[in-house]
Amino acid sequence: MLDEQRLRHVLGDRPFRWHRETGSTNADALDWLRQGAATGSLVLADEQSQGRGRLGRGWHTPAGAALALSMVLRPLPQELPRLTMAGALAIAGMAEDAGAMEVSLKWPNDVQVGERKLAGVLSEALWQGERLVGAVLGMGVNLRVDFRGSALEGRAISLETVCGRRLDRSRLLTLLVKHADFWLGQVDGDRLYCAWRQRVKLPAVPVEVNGMRGVAESLGRDGALLLRAESGQLHRLYSGEMSQGPRVSDGY
Repeated sequence: MLDEQRLRHVLGDRPFRWHRETGSTNADALDWLRQGAATGSLVLADEQSQGRGRLGRGWHTPAGAALALSMVLRPLPQELPRLTMAGALAIAGMAEDAGAMEVSLKWPNDVQVGERKLAGVLSEALWQGERLVGAVLGMGVNLRVDFRGSALEGRAISLETVCGRRLDRSRLLTLLVKHADFWLGQVDGDRLYCAWRQRVKLPAVPVEVNGMRGVAESLGRDGALLLRAESGQLHRLYSGEMSQGPRVSDGY
């Protein structure tokens, strides 16, 4: 069980704030960023009731069933699109260290095992006019969420289900922070992009993104999806929902 004393042991001198329950670790981290939080500071929660996913979707983290954390960062403006890459690679590395196999990434910010979602990443920037104050990198990992009988049963999965055993959240947190620190140190080079590109699975069949149908041709170094529309025009897309059929919004 995670608590403040255990987290201090795991995180050492790294600044952190721990909540038994909070609305959103990203919102809390943005507030702390406004107050001057140091780079690398973490906000963690045992339960998150108003977590934020892409496109304004909610992400509920049940108590004791997931890893929910946000890291305060101070990147350069040109590095912002790469924060999500670093977070996704960090989760993938942690999952594999825990024993997971077939871990891949789905554009733009999901971590999958097989075709089911294991985790999500959301980065948010804080601006004052045209000056970038900083950013937060939110990471949410399904650890022992029970999806049986739910609408998400065929689309989401938990790490303990993948690994087939009970996992120690403090150990996973140590692994996740280690991998995040490493990949965030690579945001200005090709190593990050190459590792991310290798893991992202692009469908070989036509897809629909933001109401446009076409072929997902490639991925840019800034994280953009290069979509060749049916009209022949090439679009650079930075966010959206990619589906191979009619999109169903599940709020997840």
